[in-house]
Amino acid sequence: MPQRRLPGPAGMHSEWLRLQTLVLLRWAAITGQLAAILAARRLYGVEIPMGACLATIGAAVIANLVLQFVYPRSTRLGQRQAVAVLLFDTGQLALLLALTGGLNNPFALLMVAPATIGATALQTGPTMVLAAATIGLVTVIGWWNLPLRLIDGGEIRVPEIFEFGHWLAISIGVAFLAGYARRVAFEIHGMSEALLATQMALAREQKLTDLGGVVAAAAHELGTPLATITLVSAELADELEDDPDLRDDALLIRSQADRCRDILRDMGRAGKDDLQMHSAPLEELLREAAEPHADRGKRLVVTLPDVSLAGRQPLVTRRPEIIHGLRNLIQNAVDFARDTVWIDLGWSGSRITVRIADNGPGFPPHQIDRLGDPFIRRRAGAGPAPAAELPDTTAGARPGYEGMGLGLFIAKTLLERTGAQISFANGSDPFLTARETPARSGAVIELVWPRSRVEAAAGPLGPNRGFAD
Repeated sequence: MPQRRLPGPAGMHSEWLRLQTLVLLRWAAITGQLAAILAARRLYGVEIPMGACLATIGAAVIANLVLQFVYPRSTRLGQRQAVAVLLFDTGQLALLLALTGGLNNPFALLMVAPATIGATALQTGPTMVLAAATIGLVTVIGWWNLPLRLIDGGEIRVPEIFEFGHWLAISIGVAFLAGYARRVAFEIHGMSEALLATQMALAREQKLTDLGGVVAAAAHELGTPLATITLVSAELADELEDDPDLRDDALLIRSQADRCRDILRDMGRAGKDDLQMHSAPLEELLREAAEPHADRGKRLVVTLPDVSLAGRQPLVTRRPEIIHGLRNLIQNAVDFARDTVWIDLGWSGSRITVRIADNGPGFPPHQIDRLGDPFIRRRAGAGPAPAAELPDTTAGARPGYEGMGLGLFIAKTLLERTGAQISFANGSDPFLTARETPARSGAVIELVWPRSRVEAAAGPLGPNRGFAD
């Protein structure tokens, strides 16, 4: 199976970093370098080779002007171009530090900046090249540099142990900050892509709901003219008994009108766009969500509490988030169940509960606390695999499926928007024997809503709106 690249720095577009961003950052660095040199010379009397320092800063100014006036402001850099720009910045700063005391200069800490910037936008290889170059240049300027001297000739130098500590801190800082920035960027891009998938899923469910409502409304409004056509054609057929050809035409009109009525009724079976269809009993809403998976060879068992004890079944709002989220969770259970999926409904005066269980392999115990995060591995399977490869080791139970946790993330995100609290667990201990294992031995997902968040308002529904409204 081909590998699938995750979003984030490792798999994002190669031209992600804007050139204008690096140009602006370089202008800020140039301003800071000039200010530091002038302040050190005028305020603190530090002897600095101004000619060489200004030439080094001038090289950065010329490079920035070339980038700013030769390339459009909208230019985005590829991996190699971005590495080249950041390596130039690192080398220019290293040369300036070598002219001003090397690691004795407190501004040597700024050597970590280009590597950190690169870690947020570059892939692994270029990031490692940039980090290695930074550590190498820090090592070079630690050995070869012009010492800092005051105007009276006194040398400014820290003890060697502090100089070594400074080198070690910068080297570790480059590795740590680059890794930290890369990890954060990876998480941000992964979450952005997962949220985009969630929005697309919700938009699709909303469109399907709206389309069903429009078709049902059309069927409702066209019912009267179709009934009129049927009635008139039947009367014409009775009056044209002496003319078989015209009578057959009248009967044909009647049959086609009946066919139009049946087609519209079938297309609008999901309900029409009136106030009645904004809500449904909890059981009906659950069956609507489970309908696409009812004929997939697995048994769906829906159980309700005793009405005499729990009270009347609640009427809940038909929100696309609830329908699509429940559908994803039921699909996940059906995909992995051996033969049966149980859906238990419950309610009380303050909350509504839905529990989905199956008799499949269950969730991997070491990943239960991560379920609901995007781009993690599938349910139970073989040993750990590299996160970027995510091979399908459940092909026998779920052919062609490449589990990344995105479906659970979408379902969890959509359902939490409606006020649900979701918990994941396994129905049995993996160390139990076959005889001790309960029937519901697989994954268990429990959803709990505050009743006030999803229950439809009681009272009269009001008049239905006509199709023209």
